[in-house]
Amino acid sequence: MTNAILLVDAGTGNLHSVYNALQTLGAQVTLTSHPADVRSGGRIVLPGVGAFGKFMEGLRERELEPALLEAARRGDPLLGICVGMQALFSLSEEMGQFAGLGIMPGKVVRFPDTPGLKVPHTGWNQLWPTSPSPLFNRLTPGAYAYFNHSYYCAAESQDTTATTEYGITYACMVQRNNLYGVQFHPEKSQQVGLRILQDFIEL
Repeated sequence: MTNAILLVDAGTGNLHSVYNALQTLGAQVTLTSHPADVRSGGRIVLPGVGAFGKFMEGLRERELEPALLEAARRGDPLLGICVGMQALFSLSEEMGQFAGLGIMPGKVVRFPDTPGLKVPHTGWNQLWPTSPSPLFNRLTPGAYAYFNHSYYCAAESQDTTATTEYGITYACMVQRNNLYGVQFHPEKSQQVGLRILQDFIEL
């Protein structure tokens, strides 16, 4: 497989930082919001920012949802970033209840109120591996990544490959077969994030 990456635009955020990070690593990046491109196959990166419901609305307005589901079933490597990771799950409780892609079991819920901790969880925090993952090949346990989110994925333990602690211990990296997700922003996480993206490019 080549180093080509399809960067999916759901219309809800600025993708330039992800695009630039992938290009820095030598990937041939195609930015698209067209389902036909997703159906053509290859590595897919699905970044997301903002509210879950708005992100899913953007995917559905562009008819990207069925194309992404086909890619997942076909076995294409797919990496969800931040809300893009959350979108892999069945349901989010952010600002109501919204259905996700449903290709990973579990739901997206708000951080509980914890004295001394602000929501959103914003800033640098540590990644602790819980099971082997090809996206952790270049990292050491406790590596720092940059987070910015108020909701987290209540993922099943068998899908969790790394956790972070913020009042609770939650899944910050997940994997199910060809599907990967990171709750943090690798494009803002300096060398740690670039190493994760490099491992995805090389899958």
